[in-house]
Amino acid sequence: MGKAQKLVQWDPHDIKDKLLEKYPPKVARKRAKQIMVNEALENSTPEITANVRTIPGIITMRGCTYAGCKGVIMGPTSDIVNLVHGPIGCSFYAWLTRRNQTDAINDTNANYITYAMSTDMQDSDIIFGGEKKLKAAIQEAYDLFHPKAIAVFATCPVGLIGDDIHAVAKEMKTKFGDCNVFAFSCEGYKGVSQSAGHHIANNQVFTHVVGDSDSEKTGEYKINLLGEYNIGGDGFEIDRILNKCGITNISTFSGNATYDKFASANQADLSCVMCHRSINYVADMLETKYGIPWIKVNFIGAEATAKSLRKIAQYFNDEKLTKKVEEVIAQEMAPVVAARKDVFPRTSGKTAMLFVGGSRAHHYQELFTELGMKTLSAGYEFAHRDDYEGRHVIPHLKVDADSRNIEEIEVSPDPQLYKPRKSEEEIKKLEAEGVDFKEYAGLNEAMDENTIVIDDLNQYEAEKLVELLKPDLFCAGIKEKFSIQKLGVPMKQLHSYDSGGPYAGFTGAINFYNEIDRLVNSRVWGYMKAPWQENPELSATYAWE
Repeated sequence: MGKAQKLVQWDPHDIKDKLLEKYPPKVARKRAKQIMVNEALENSTPEITANVRTIPGIITMRGCTYAGCKGVIMGPTSDIVNLVHGPIGCSFYAWLTRRNQTDAINDTNANYITYAMSTDMQDSDIIFGGEKKLKAAIQEAYDLFHPKAIAVFATCPVGLIGDDIHAVAKEMKTKFGDCNVFAFSCEGYKGVSQSAGHHIANNQVFTHVVGDSDSEKTGEYKINLLGEYNIGGDGFEIDRILNKCGITNISTFSGNATYDKFASANQADLSCVMCHRSINYVADMLETKYGIPWIKVNFIGAEATAKSLRKIAQYFNDEKLTKKVEEVIAQEMAPVVAARKDVFPRTSGKTAMLFVGGSRAHHYQELFTELGMKTLSAGYEFAHRDDYEGRHVIPHLKVDADSRNIEEIEVSPDPQLYKPRKSEEEIKKLEAEGVDFKEYAGLNEAMDENTIVIDDLNQYEAEKLVELLKPDLFCAGIKEKFSIQKLGVPMKQLHSYDSGGPYAGFTGAINFYNEIDRLVNSRVWGYMKAPWQENPELSATYAWE
């Protein structure tokens, strides 16, 4: 479904005006820049404002920097002890919230995902400092588990009182000798959204872990899979397909991750990026320091999965791999086509909205297209402009005060480990054949013309959009789930899936077809009445001077 197909049953500019009319003029002007009608201009698409702080008073759907660091990036790691330095509520908030799965298959069979470990800071710790308590907690974790690594996460009070968690981590690492201890300055207030936490987490993992493996990874076609978090077992399904093709995934950032998998990432021959928002800078650093090129892939959607496998095979330029990939695609697509044929008459023509983080609002449109469904409106919770407009805009982005809160790592080629996987001539030849390195298109390109793209959607706008456009399905996160369902619209979580999954790969596509068929064709939603249907209210607007 591309821009050639137009949605004309409603005027998107009127919809935008209705979303803004309740705001005071100053707020409306700011929000107007984050609500974009996706229309073709001369040689370009409209610019959208993104990665800016939420306007005070608006109930955002975003998470904080700490949530992005601990909950999203480090949460799926199995054999690294995650220790939260802060009040117990912060640790509980980030505990098992995303349905990350792990097989806990590592050299020690360790799995700490099910634990919520915290220093449990009290009032006295805020007043007198919490470094002694942090040292004691690190020591206790070491004595209990003897892990390969302990990761320490700062929460808001820690940044405010000035505890030096990095000095404590360095001291304890030296004391232990056989346990890597490192810390993340990921205070919740530190960035615009959880996106800042992704960046902080990956910077520290790259600095303290990558390249620290003593084991040599084997395999003819070794890749890293970056930006895949194994929600609902997505990573298991992707690995199944890769293994079937003979491709070895030596390191996933960070679904089903282990310390050794992180540490071995420098040994891959290609990095494949799923969620570019949370990980594109790691792919760049791996290329700069170790010589590993990267490409954008998408394993959400059967057609997208096939395309990504062919792209990987094309990079390795091996006839045996290419033949095997085509055999696997042919085998896996047969049940997919049968499942799609079954549900298509019931899903075709239905409408959806997608407001999810990372690249999911982009990726999942592949699956909805396969179902014959139209996406009326979409957006991200924590995007930057390149997520909407494409990577080509990055050189033109201005670094603001919020972005300066995140440390930038200076990376140079490693004297011992740097080895270009492809020569410049080979890269140019592959590019001429259609392989795009270090490139991804934005969400706007995937959206039909005259659809609505919204950054940092809030609670009021979500309910207003449902009232005006009446979609058959709304996809977002847990914070929106119940308010949307009360409007009589089925809601599917695409952050943690609620239940079900995997939805990646070929088997995942079949699972998704059946799940969406069940949701959009269930009659139960017709019995629910939205608030504006049961209790009509007089409405008015304020006159602001």
